Amino acid sequence: MTIRVGIVTAPHIDYELREHTFVLHNVRIGIGFHWDQTEDEEFEGELEILHNADGTETAVNIIDLESYISCVICSEMSADSPLELLKAHAVISRSWVLRNIGHTGHVGYDVCADDHCQRYNGLRRRSALALQVVEETKGEVLIPLNSKLSTLNYKDICDCRYHKCCGGRTEIYSTCWEDKDYPYLQSVECPYCHPSARSYVNDYDRSTRDYHSWAVEYTQEELSRVVKEKTGVDFGLITDIIPLHRGASGRIDRLEIVGTKHREVIGKELRIRQALSPTTLYSSWFEIEKLTNSKLLNQTATLNSPLSTLNYLFRLNGKGWGHGVGLCQIGAAVMAQQGFTYKQILAHYYRNTEISCFCRKS
Repeated sequence: MTIRVGIVTAPHIDYELREHTFVLHNVRIGIGFHWDQTEDEEFEGELEILHNADGTETAVNIIDLESYISCVICSEMSADSPLELLKAHAVISRSWVLRNIGHTGHVGYDVCADDHCQRYNGLRRRSALALQVVEETKGEVLIPLNSKLSTLNYKDICDCRYHKCCGGRTEIYSTCWEDKDYPYLQSVECPYCHPSARSYVNDYDRSTRDYHSWAVEYTQEELSRVVKEKTGVDFGLITDIIPLHRGASGRIDRLEIVGTKHREVIGKELRIRQALSPTTLYSSWFEIEKLTNSKLLNQTATLNSPLSTLNYLFRLNGKGWGHGVGLCQIGAAVMAQQGFTYKQILAHYYRNTEISCFCRKS
């Protein structure tokens, strides 16, 4: 089975054809997040250039499903991660792409190569271990317990969401996406989630620190400017941000922003993260502190504005990195490190599921 992966869209695609592979130059990864950057990436399979109505071009990689999975697991986590973590990741990445083909919102290709779908950074991070992992789990997907897998219906496969670090508890689906939930995407405790496993993330993630427990601070002026830039709405001077509803883990999915010109309720989880950061907040699991001028006297070093102009400092004390639904990559890495098998890891994060084999010829 082959899939079509949209790698990059640009005014002009800069590429280099080699004997059995091709290289795309200046591929942007982590779009809109704090690790946003460009790099050159090498791929196997076919290259197709789409010419879009707006004059841009899109590079599409047509590649065998299992080859795609072998690259995804080394793009999402380090190729040197524990064997059982990579096996678990192969199963959920395969499940996710099969379940979501045709439902990602893309035109001209099945999935994109960035965090909107799954990270797919080509061959340069792929290892021999990753090829072994994919061969040993070939065709394996997760399905709901006691259900039957039909080769004609991708919806029989679990929608296996995953994220970098849950912060201690995973979240339910409806906090982040549509108002529905799945029995296999429950909120579960994750005592394994700890930054000690950061050695198993790739270089572009390793520069991110304090993601299990984190804090950001804004003056009123700073927060007002960020929110205006990210939402396109002029709230005036923001006087309060109020959580109205939290999911099972504590992640906020409805937040009221109150300003001197406007007030509005926003959600869900991702929109909140985008609205309150120049890039994107690590997660929406945070508590809000409003500090007054009297409490700022010993904190002037953290401020970019004169103390006399400030009324409040907003401090967001947060947990986790990502939406929090499904498998916690950091927690799963620690589980594998402690001797859990990939089947045990999957059973922990995806309740009421079993492994089945999805074999379909293209």
